[in-house]
Amino acid sequence: MNVLVVLIPVSVGLGLLGLGGFLWTLRAAQYEDAEGDRHRILDPRWDEAPKG
Repeated sequence: MNVLVVLIPVSVGLGLLGLGGFLWTLRAAQYEDAEGDRHRILDPRWDEAPKG
């Protein structure tokens, strides 16, 4: 029972940390250009492969 005194606050803290990270990415506009990402992933101009 004593372990719950530690585990519950730790799990709530980690959940809040994850929520804070998600909100930070929303405010930093990380999800704004989904259409552009869809096209860029198949475009060979954005390929990071080494040139032979």
